[in-house]
Amino acid sequence: MSTLQKLGLLLALSGALHIGCAAAFTAWRGGAHPATALLIGGSAASTTCALYLAVVSAYR
Repeated sequence: MSTLQKLGLLLALSGALHIGCAAAFTAWRGGAHPATALLIGGSAASTTCALYLAVVSAYR
């Protein structure tokens, strides 16, 4: 795995983590239970990471 690939993976994970945390916090502040907010954040993070990695693989 090259350095550029490692940096791309870190970028994908960082972006997914930030989006997931923002989604979980927004859901929690919107009145969802903490467990539900955590599931919403996790699904947003996994969707973001999957989309990013799909775009990267389609580009290559």
